[in-house]
Amino acid sequence: MSWVLKLEILLNSVLFYLFMPYQTIQEGSALIKAPKLEKISKELPVFYNPAMKLNRDISIWLLNTIEKEKMQICLPLAATGVRGIRFVKELQKGKIKTLVMNDRNHLAYKLMQENLKLNGIKKGKNLSINKKDATILLMESAGFDYIDIDPFGTPNPFLDSALAKIAREGILAVTATDTSALSGTYPRACLRKYWAMSLRNELKHEIGIRILIRKVQLVAAHHRKAAIPLLSYADQHYMRVFFSVAKGKEKADTLLKQHQYFLYCDGCMGRKISEENGGGCSCGEKYTIAGPLWTGMLWNEQLLKKANSIPLLQALKEEATIAVVGFYDLHKIAEQYKRSCPKMDWLLERVREKGYAAARTHFTSSGIKTDMPLEEFLRLW
Repeated sequence: MSWVLKLEILLNSVLFYLFMPYQTIQEGSALIKAPKLEKISKELPVFYNPAMKLNRDISIWLLNTIEKEKMQICLPLAATGVRGIRFVKELQKGKIKTLVMNDRNHLAYKLMQENLKLNGIKKGKNLSINKKDATILLMESAGFDYIDIDPFGTPNPFLDSALAKIAREGILAVTATDTSALSGTYPRACLRKYWAMSLRNELKHEIGIRILIRKVQLVAAHHRKAAIPLLSYADQHYMRVFFSVAKGKEKADTLLKQHQYFLYCDGCMGRKISEENGGGCSCGEKYTIAGPLWTGMLWNEQLLKKANSIPLLQALKEEATIAVVGFYDLHKIAEQYKRSCPKMDWLLERVREKGYAAARTHFTSSGIKTDMPLEEFLRLW
């Protein structure tokens, strides 16, 4: 990059910094100065999305819940610094050994400094702020116990360096906001970015998360590491997965065995997991194919037994007890089979009376996750 271009970028940053309207926001225990704009977009001079508060709330709960102390934490895409400041103020004493906050955006770097001062937090050997490319920062490091990849868009550019530098039994948090690709709106984009076929129906968000998990696991396997989902969820415009990362090619190979296809019948709504990417349903229709994708558990049930009062965690706590891929959407079934839609609680009780597990799913308010076969489920109505 020429010195002229560097000077131009610096001048633009200064102009933004001087004339962009700002607001001070309270989030959790943190006070944050952030750009004041009507629309949240990647065009923000420094990105801050108040709707992602839940994302940060759950991160804090998880780190306070797991049995890890003196963690070396890296936030390579820190933006305003809100997550890091909340970590300092809200994580239990002894959780943080070192905290590295980084953003290559010059404005974000300056704003992080201001926000630290605003919260009475001083930089030092245990807390540093950097202005580097995220990948370079990670690759130059000795490694971290917790890395949070929270970009605007796909996490793909950061996965290799993050998985290379995550420590043994470390936690990797990954956010994807390109849900239109993962959820079937742009299937070619999903194939290009995530090496899998997406599904555009009522199951799209769960299928999307499972495709995302497989991509992370494949990159981890390249480093002889196994990325095991601890907590997964879809909320509004993004998908989020926390992985516990273990070293060992054998552990990685075990996870890869759970990468299969999800076959869905548009005619009768039948579905199955298969190692083959095709075939026909017993009703005579051809299956629609999704995947390859992760077919294992999306959650660690023991972790979610410690869920706090956050409503989403309470929903996941119930859902995590059921080890199936997909769910039954009552509205879709009612439409497909021309039936009236029963009450959710009544139907859950009927399923359990038959000896099957059943719970609401966070993916949709009209969904039931259960191990009851579809044919038997339909007979309950």
